[in-house]
Amino acid sequence: MGALGPLSTASSPAPATAATGEASIGGRSLASIRADFPILSRRIGGAGGPSHPLSYLDNAATTQKPLAVLEAIRRYYERSNANVHRSLHTLGEEATAAYEQARRRVARFLNADPTEIIFTRGATEAINLVAASFTRTLPPGSTILLTEMEHHSNLVPWQLAARDRGLSLRFLPVGPEGTLELQDLEKAAGRRLGLIAVSLVSNVLGTINDLSRITAFARERGVPVLVDAAQAVGHLPVDVRALDCDFLAFSGHKMYAPMGIGVLYGRHQLLERMEPFMGGGEMIRTVTLERSTWNELPYKFEAGTPNVEGAVGLEAAIDYLEALGREAVRDYEGEMTRYALRRLEEVKGLTLYGPREPGLRTGVFSFQLAGVHPHDVAQWLDAGGVALRAGHHCAQPLLARLGVNATARASLGLYNLSDEVDRLARGLEGAREALGRGPE
Repeated sequence: MGALGPLSTASSPAPATAATGEASIGGRSLASIRADFPILSRRIGGAGGPSHPLSYLDNAATTQKPLAVLEAIRRYYERSNANVHRSLHTLGEEATAAYEQARRRVARFLNADPTEIIFTRGATEAINLVAASFTRTLPPGSTILLTEMEHHSNLVPWQLAARDRGLSLRFLPVGPEGTLELQDLEKAAGRRLGLIAVSLVSNVLGTINDLSRITAFARERGVPVLVDAAQAVGHLPVDVRALDCDFLAFSGHKMYAPMGIGVLYGRHQLLERMEPFMGGGEMIRTVTLERSTWNELPYKFEAGTPNVEGAVGLEAAIDYLEALGREAVRDYEGEMTRYALRRLEEVKGLTLYGPREPGLRTGVFSFQLAGVHPHDVAQWLDAGGVALRAGHHCAQPLLARLGVNATARASLGLYNLSDEVDRLARGLEGAREALGRGPE
């Protein structure tokens, strides 16, 4: 049993149609949705050995890309490739229009204003931007409140800022059920709170955090809140006004968009107060040999040639998700999460970490198998065509809290089927029997 304990949950089985792809999301069958993702037709293995159909269960690391995204990128490069905000020729104007249209699409997706949307390389860069720029506005001795479940991307930037700006870090603990100990919020925050940074969904536990209590606490103290939504935007409806957050970061590649594109949402008045994160082209208004002045929002924070391809692909991914319906995606994945919890609970010798209640989590399942190292689990499953992750998941402090050095992790996306969960469970049983010292 891990430090936070194994899960024990009762759940009804997924309908049989979810195994064959006859289930649906937003009126579309899972079979037709899966056909939108060319990589899912791959077989793994061969070269003298058996091959197996791919079951991709590593969506928390990155999601696969639908044809709509691939075609949008190809169209851009075939027809409109040029640098943006610079050229008056047709291609330059088309590229600029596509880039700014993508910004407006992201703004609608998050319920924000386009001037509050900054394109970055991913959630990591977005959080680093706030850690580097916003903390310059805080007096020395201020506290940044984080949690014990943060990804390194929402921890290391604050460590660097604390070291360089004379700040201190404090942490809200994780309780036995894998949820935050919100009753300790005031004690954890201390008296000189400058900012709270928290993940909406844990990339290890799958926990969906109750941000309403955190933002209400912050509002009472006039303190901004940054939300790491990297594990949320592809699975849950995310609305920055409803969340009442001040900053929100996410990566496109975890929501069916390309790698190398991400977003920082920031409240306009806070972004106006902040100094640029990087210097260079496009983020300036005037430059002399002695000094520079900055461009208007959001361009003040977008130095250099932007990832237009990524922005175009991100827009296409948002269109794809919203055509299915974000509520419908959440409902289907919720059904699959309940089924996976039940099936994994049936595997002997498995310790599964996270909330007991399916409604408090997404389809991210970190676990240990008795007597089998997580890396061996992942390799055994891969030999059967099932892709999952093993390691510390860029969350070493949380794994230390769990009392382990590594776990295996399976994570669901909108195209996964219940028979893939069954393949996972059977593969784990096979790994325990072949490699482990599991219970008799």
